[in-house]
Amino acid sequence: MSLYDQLRHLADGYGLIGLLVLFLGLCLWVFRPGAKQQNREAAHLIFRDDEIEGRDDGR
Repeated sequence: MSLYDQLRHLADGYGLIGLLVLFLGLCLWVFRPGAKQQNREAAHLIFRDDEIEGRDDGR
C-alpha cells in the first residue's frame, strides 16, 4: 500500500469524522444560551448607520 493510499484512507475516515465534529461544534456555539445578545447585535449591525429621518423611500 502506497503512502498516497494510506493518507487517503486516513482522510476518508478520520477527516469525515473531524469535519462532522467541527460542524456540530460550530452549530452548538452559535446557538448557545449566552449568544442571544451578540447574535442580535450582529443581525442589526448593517442598519446601524441608517438615518431614520430624511428617508427617500416615501415612508
